[in-house]
Amino acid sequence: MKIWKKGKQYRTKKIHVMKVGTHRKSIIFLWVLLIGSVIFGIYKNFTAIDIKTVHETKVMEKQVVDTNQIENFVKNFAKVYYSWQNNQNSIDTRTENLKGYMTKELQDLNTDAIRRDIPTSSTVNDVEIWKVKKVDNNKYGVTFSIDQLITESNTKKMVDSSYEVAAYVDKSGNMVIIKNPTICGIPAKSSYEPKTLESDGRVNEATTEEINEFLKTFFKLYPTASGKELSYYVKDDVIKPIGKKYVFSELINPVYQKAGDKVQVLVSVKYLDQQTKAMQISQFDLTLEKDRNWMIVK
Repeated sequence: MKIWKKGKQYRTKKIHVMKVGTHRKSIIFLWVLLIGSVIFGIYKNFTAIDIKTVHETKVMEKQVVDTNQIENFVKNFAKVYYSWQNNQNSIDTRTENLKGYMTKELQDLNTDAIRRDIPTSSTVNDVEIWKVKKVDNNKYGVTFSIDQLITESNTKKMVDSSYEVAAYVDKSGNMVIIKNPTICGIPAKSSYEPKTLESDGRVNEATTEEINEFLKTFFKLYPTASGKELSYYVKDDVIKPIGKKYVFSELINPVYQKAGDKVQVLVSVKYLDQQTKAMQISQFDLTLEKDRNWMIVK
């Protein structure tokens, strides 16, 4: 800026400008980063590929294998293997028949299984298949039990035994026994006992008597009732007609439990079967609801 005064000229007075770090390395780096980000964003915008995440649900379906042929093959084999008479012709016939079921190796293994001087004869009464399990692509393990009538001199006795064998099935469906009958166990009675249910005390005595009378009336009618007759006692056909000649005898140990505005009833019902003359005891788990009258709703 120039200052003029009384015709005399003074030197120009410079204004000092403060420069704030325009050439600092950090500022340069930030500018480069900003420009690079913009360029990268533009590049991605033109080259972006839409990526969709696809969630695939695989439904694993169990393949049902028809084991009827294997079961029949093993049954027929067992009948041959466990049947013999205490004479040489019968033993020779058994040995020959086993060639149609067993590998050569197993035939040789069983050469002396039934001795020539064996004192017993065996007749197979029944063979039951308990389990067929696929072991490999063409191999199946089969568990079975057998009932034999063993005769020795004038003595006869029943023998129950269980075994497992392995069978090979080729592509044509032909089969051969590849494992000798091996002793094993089969499922026996479980020790499980269900918890005994008891009335929960929330169904009063008057209601209990009403339900008792309702159930007696219903179960007297039930065996021979038509669908229309049952509709006065049963909602939405939850109990179907059976058309049997049963005579109602009694309710056994009914248990009542409150279930909201309904009552759950567990009861055994004794009938006389007029055809067999035996007592038939059926167990029912019912849900009752009262509108104007009691109805079985489940």
